[in-house]
Amino acid sequence: MFNSSNDKPTLMKIAVAATSIAALTLSPLAVAQEHEHGSDTAASKEVTGEVVDMMCYVDHNAVGEKHGQSCGAKCIKSGGPVGIVSDGKAYLVVGEHKPMNDQLAEYCGKTVTLKGKMAERGGIAMVENAEIVKK
Repeated sequence: MFNSSNDKPTLMKIAVAATSIAALTLSPLAVAQEHEHGSDTAASKEVTGEVVDMMCYVDHNAVGEKHGQSCGAKCIKSGGPVGIVSDGKAYLVVGEHKPMNDQLAEYCGKTVTLKGKMAERGGIAMVENAEIVKK
């Protein structure tokens, strides 16, 4: 079937190479679809608390509107992780598999209500697919 003395690509070699390339190209899409949320159908919940810049909050307990509107908002706008602190518990906040920094920076140091899926692993709590609840 394959002639090793012939250096010209055969139709079979081209077909195998094309199939391999297609499989490698499409496999990340299959994994991403599987990851979307699998069978996990946790209901959305609401959490009300203060929006914080997680770097300053974890490092030196920076909270309050004074820090939030000066340093905190700048850190969030520049891509630092954003969170919400409610009843002494901090949650990392993300949108639908992407940051929500642009939407939450203006609320840093202020109390808001977010709605989303709650998840926790390894001591880190998160509000995923978060939305700001307008009241």
